[in-house]
Amino acid sequence: MVGKNLLVADLHVGFEEALVSEGHYVPKLLGNLISSLKAVLERERPKRLIIDGDLKHSFVPIRREKAELRAFFEGIDGLVDEVILVRGNHDVGVLWLRELGVEIVDELDLKGWKVVHGHKLVEGERFIIGHEHPSIRLRDEVGAAVKVPAFLKGRDLVVLPAFSPWAYGNDVTREIVSPFLKKTDVLNLRILVPAGGEVLDFGELGKLLEAMRKISRV
Repeated sequence: MVGKNLLVADLHVGFEEALVSEGHYVPKLLGNLISSLKAVLERERPKRLIIDGDLKHSFVPIRREKAELRAFFEGIDGLVDEVILVRGNHDVGVLWLRELGVEIVDELDLKGWKVVHGHKLVEGERFIIGHEHPSIRLRDEVGAAVKVPAFLKGRDLVVLPAFSPWAYGNDVTREIVSPFLKKTDVLNLRILVPAGGEVLDFGELGKLLEAMRKISRV
């Protein structure tokens, strides 16, 4: 939340349809996505929802994608006064969403921050981006691993995790994707993991990597 604004990124509506068109089968998860977002909206009561890019998944038109996007916005109708989509690299052919009252922009100034998707560099000083799908891989005492979404937070850069339940995430302890992060000292970014209504602070990425290296030598 920034003031009365809720920011989410990388929902990738239509992901299942894209896989089906390639001959794969995955279960329908749109209902889960809508339910998860509704729960956050009902809890936080924002005035405005800002979708920081990649609302949709496919780069080419898919027959059912438009119906799924319409169902998505119908599912959250009445929970916010305003919806803004900051376009990401997947958000092609979305201008029709203006019929549903969605404002569509390429960047947005918000309380001293510039909100952009993060797939390309733009001029500015303080940014909130998506695109990276940041996550970290956690292991328990018997070695089982799970990948969990995470926020990355620095003085002048905040990276939002993917809100999509099917976007597994990019393990930032192993690889960096966004050009914003490639020009940033990522070792100083804090890793914040949302879990059960609270946020767990894993500290700076550099210190976490150092701790992981020590554990691996034990």
